[in-house]
Amino acid sequence: MEALRKRINDFVNLFYPNVCACCGMNLLHNEYLICNHCLYKLPKTNYHQERNNPLEQIFWGKVKIESAAAFFFYNKGSKYQRLIHQMKYNGLKDLGYELGKMYGSELISSVFSSVDVIVPVPLHPKKERRRGYNQSDWIAEGIAKTMRKPIERHNLCRIKANETQTRKSRIERWENVQDIFIVKNVNFFTNKHVLLIDDVITTGATLEACTAQILQCENTRVSIATLAVA
Repeated sequence: MEALRKRINDFVNLFYPNVCACCGMNLLHNEYLICNHCLYKLPKTNYHQERNNPLEQIFWGKVKIESAAAFFFYNKGSKYQRLIHQMKYNGLKDLGYELGKMYGSELISSVFSSVDVIVPVPLHPKKERRRGYNQSDWIAEGIAKTMRKPIERHNLCRIKANETQTRKSRIERWENVQDIFIVKNVNFFTNKHVLLIDDVITTGATLEACTAQILQCENTRVSIATLAVA
């Protein structure tokens, strides 16, 4: 039966090739979404093992965070940027979930193990309906799966449909996210260590705005984890 299933899959792949979301090469029957070669070469930051790392330094003097980390580096035009584009714009939401599971398996044995709840950066409801999903939500789902932590999707809300951050300067990005997030129930985050999840960090403006709102809750701590850092 297994041999027959493999033959059928191989035949289907002749017409509808199952390709790596990173390099575009055909996947082997034991590979899913990303080929083993691309996974092996994934340019990991290992920031979750490094205190005062460059990602944490982005927030120094702006908002108080406990820790910050990103799973991997990507440069504009690299094949690892393709992973983000496939997940964010081409409907491969499962890719966010799978990468989230991988990242969560590393975060669980680091300082991030002390978080109480995982919170994905929200999209505005209109944008989420148009896209069909929130990529940060799928990343958070994967991280929560391996870290065995609860997710809260509704307490941090985006109340303004701001313009995309793409092609904006550092100052423009900061101005673009002012006053667009609110916390609906401050008591829920009280006395909790919140892990904020996003897909990519560049200037950190969006995550800074989210963190500022969450820190208005009493005795709350915030850490940040993203899939990629540009």
